[in-house]
Amino acid sequence: MNAPAPENAVAPLSPESLARIDRAVSKYPADQRQSAVMAALAIAQEERGWLSAATMDFVAQYLGMPSVAVYEVATFYTMYDLEPVGRHKLTLCTNLPCALQGANVAAEHLKSRLGIGFGETTADGCFTLKEGECMGACGDAPVILRNNTRMLCRMDAVQIDVLLDELRREGQS
Repeated sequence: MNAPAPENAVAPLSPESLARIDRAVSKYPADQRQSAVMAALAIAQEERGWLSAATMDFVAQYLGMPSVAVYEVATFYTMYDLEPVGRHKLTLCTNLPCALQGANVAAEHLKSRLGIGFGETTADGCFTLKEGECMGACGDAPVILRNNTRMLCRMDAVQIDVLLDELRREGQS
């Protein structure tokens, strides 16, 4: 049995993820590899589920940039997770336009239904609830972004209940 890697070990990514990062890098001039940092972080997070320091160090090394520059990007943007999250990350926009159209009511309903607050994960690891900034869909508020990839619009209590039930069933199959 292999010993676990030390906390500061550089964590390589799969060949498939590296090929995807290489495609992102190829969109920029050769001396601007670091411009693909956001794509590289998204790919790494998709593979790993979250971004550990070791994973971010690997991305920095792979792109030839200082680790601190990668950390700056990862900590600035809310789509990057710096700790493990549930199978379903639900990010609710709570900016003023969404709040005026029911995001606060949706937030309270989500918190009540899941038994967690923003920044928390359910005990079963199924859901993480995050508070998000503007998602550019004010006219469709309240808006929930699921796992950074699927935007759900006009999410009232009924639609939230249907979503949560579907996602729970999905995890049981």
